[in-house]
Amino acid sequence: MALGYVGVLTVRVEMPWVSNLKEKRALVRPVVERLKARYPLTVARLDGLNAHDWEVIGVATLSNDYVWVEETLRMAADFIAKEGEYRVVEESTDIRVLGDDAEEDGEE
Repeated sequence: MALGYVGVLTVRVEMPWVSNLKEKRALVRPVVERLKARYPLTVARLDGLNAHDWEVIGVATLSNDYVWVEETLRMAADFIAKEGEYRVVEESTDIRVLGDDAEEDGEE
């Protein structure tokens, strides 16, 4: 029996018209902060921090309800896509089971 689910969303955004890191941070950071405030999520800027034209945003959540995890990550992806002045070029969602007895006991 599953104890819960952990969901992770990664979103790569690009803004090729941006010419420096300060300008990129001004586009990405407010979206990340609003996402943290609006939804029960952990959000981080994961990759591309030193690139001026792209970045990867990571989002994670945990619940005992699979559908809730799935819907929350979908809302986060939609929020990221519509709130920022950039293009979403890649999106990936991974939801894992926590405490699955069959895996713990070595049964499959």
